[in-house]
Amino acid sequence: MKLNPLIIGDLVAPVPIIQGGMGVGIILSSLAGAVAKEGGIGIISAAHPGYLEPDFETNTIEANLRALKKHIHRAKEISNNGIIGVNIMRAMRHYKEYVNCCIESGADIIISGAGLPVELPELVKDSSIKFAPIVSSLKAAKVLLQRWDKKNLRMPDFIVIEGPKAGGHLGFSPDSLEEGAPSDYSNYDEEVLAILSYVKTFEEKYNRPFPVVFAGGVYDRKDIDHYLALGCSAVQMGTRFVATEECDASLAYKNAYIQASKEDITIVKSPVGLPGRAVENPFMKLRKTEKEQISKCYQCLEKCNPAVTPYCISGALIRAAKGDTENALLFCGSNAYKVDRITTVKELMDELTKD
Repeated sequence: MKLNPLIIGDLVAPVPIIQGGMGVGIILSSLAGAVAKEGGIGIISAAHPGYLEPDFETNTIEANLRALKKHIHRAKEISNNGIIGVNIMRAMRHYKEYVNCCIESGADIIISGAGLPVELPELVKDSSIKFAPIVSSLKAAKVLLQRWDKKNLRMPDFIVIEGPKAGGHLGFSPDSLEEGAPSDYSNYDEEVLAILSYVKTFEEKYNRPFPVVFAGGVYDRKDIDHYLALGCSAVQMGTRFVATEECDASLAYKNAYIQASKEDITIVKSPVGLPGRAVENPFMKLRKTEKEQISKCYQCLEKCNPAVTPYCISGALIRAAKGDTENALLFCGSNAYKVDRITTVKELMDELTKD
């Protein structure tokens, strides 16, 4: 199958691959810029991009916004003005500030999930930035698109469907994610087709394309061809890009993927209130029975109470990015165990795009 460009309004990505935004510090300007330079779309994570800033501990939100602006500009330079976007979790505090930072800093795209970004059309209405919600079900797609359409709000420029094999936070119940469960989404393609069919009604109403991008467990060219054949316009991939030289994470984090077995990849409980997929390690095993002693709250999530949460997700992800992989949260996709070496973005993109 020939790969066609991904067209989002006036943006044209020669390669229909969006690199997923993974935080904290896993994907910043180095990786996002490299992917966009090769014709894909690079996505920076807005989850604590300023964790290495000298005033991060004392001036967290300002450090994050300053760093996000810096990384957007740097990714644009690395990519020779390629397409650069930002992933912003709806569950984050200061959501509006992060959106405004993306607009003011010249980002091309905002992708938003980990909750329903119902207010996003209003926040971007006076800008040219493109935006997409992440949905995992037809129900979620209907909630957002019907709401925005009924209120005559700006409609999304594209939609990302995130399936149950994705890494990080997942829009599914924990029980349904267990292999062999009665509703384990083993035939998720039916949900993808239903969402595609529903989105098409808005294409007809608004007389413009609403590209749909599939994310979650996309590992190789065979997977890409499969979702394009279903009717998607592109795919989003995260896990494959972690084990690249350009990935902003520590070498220890990358090696954690390479060393992981299939049995090491598990569903974990996140303080966000959603299940997540991660590499099991001593830290997460201990969290099943013992609450972490939290000495600092970064005020990062709207629905996180340090008094009752099993661990500080910011602290756990920061330690992961810095390389303390035994005492951290290591988010990953379901196919992370297949990663067996560190490569470059160019080599990976060449592999994925070769007919």
